[in-house]
Amino acid sequence: MKNLLIKIGKKSKKAFASQIHTNKKNKILKDYCLLIKKNKKLILKENQKDIKNAYKKKLKSNLIERLVLSDKKILNIINSLKKIIKLSDPTNIILEKWKRPNGLKISKVSVPIGVIGVIYESRPNVTSDVASLCFKSGNSVILKGGSEAFYSNFILAKLFKKSLKKNGVNENFVQFINIKKRNVVDFMLKKMSSFIDVIIPRGGKGLVKKIQNSSSIPTIGHLEGVCHTYVDEYANDKIAIKVILNAKLRNTAICGATETIILHEKIIKKIGNQILINLEKNGCKIIGDKKIIQNYDGKIIKATEKDWSKEYLSATVSVKSVKSINEAIKHINKYGTMHTDSIITQNKKSAKKFLKEVKSSIAMHNTSTQFADGGEFGFGGEVGISTNTLPPRGPIGLSQLVSYKYQITSNGKVRK
Repeated sequence: MKNLLIKIGKKSKKAFASQIHTNKKNKILKDYCLLIKKNKKLILKENQKDIKNAYKKKLKSNLIERLVLSDKKILNIINSLKKIIKLSDPTNIILEKWKRPNGLKISKVSVPIGVIGVIYESRPNVTSDVASLCFKSGNSVILKGGSEAFYSNFILAKLFKKSLKKNGVNENFVQFINIKKRNVVDFMLKKMSSFIDVIIPRGGKGLVKKIQNSSSIPTIGHLEGVCHTYVDEYANDKIAIKVILNAKLRNTAICGATETIILHEKIIKKIGNQILINLEKNGCKIIGDKKIIQNYDGKIIKATEKDWSKEYLSATVSVKSVKSINEAIKHINKYGTMHTDSIITQNKKSAKKFLKEVKSSIAMHNTSTQFADGGEFGFGGEVGISTNTLPPRGPIGLSQLVSYKYQITSNGKVRK
């Protein structure tokens, strides 16, 4: 195992050294689309192997659901790739340039990061999305998918390599680790720092926490998505009801789902009740503080301190009452995970204050938190979402997968 992983690392470094022109990148991605389309039956056949193994291992139904590929999901993969093809190449762009009084001409130029290691679970579409985004941004990538999607991931990575080879490009720009042993991840994190420049984890809290705590390589990612929607005293009732239903229940399993609703005490009886009745009617379990319980007539469970920092990832929501926008912001900054938080208000001053003062990587106004997604941002897809204070933050798409360097020229200048 050790020798194989070192070999993969060396091959990735070598591939990265040969940078590719934008036209060639797009041609490879177009051919990849064609190969996926042409090999759809084979992809579905390999996916069936993973599904059968998942049932044998008695995986949870939500994990199996993420794993399943279909004609529609394969079409979504192809459409995602087409969006990436249309996006501008983010490398070799002059971001800034200026001239110093001493005659130095300085340019700040975007460059690829290097070798990116991506460790992920469940969803096979991550293989194609991540490989394409890393490649288009000039990086080589080492993929370590979860064993539950082994065959699906392997065939999608294999087809990408086939497209690279067909176009006369080093096929090791994309490498998939086809070893199922768990200690592979430990080796990557602790022994491959001379080959991998950054690790991006995508998966559950357990996986991400382990990677962040034990990696000797810099990581980009988020641990949890404890997202909030605050309904201000100046909220429009129709907007609030519509947005919160979507923010909580459109897809409860994603990291951008609202987990805590915060209600200004002045609107609990009117708008607040309508919001909660609408959620309960659609199968959502309500957990509330003392004031919410006193004012809500439906089924409700008393909230504990733990509920304010809980990521339910199900049709369950905690509801907090506050006396002011300051109290709402304070609660979010204390219990949130700097992922995505939204305010519902018609008051521009309140909206501006909220957007500025919440610490989240994504702050929203009159908008569902479910839009916390690279595809929805126009990035063509995402490698993941980062809640780090340092950049990149939020969805990590093409433009976030680059760094920069300073290029300086002069006419033989020397420093006095």
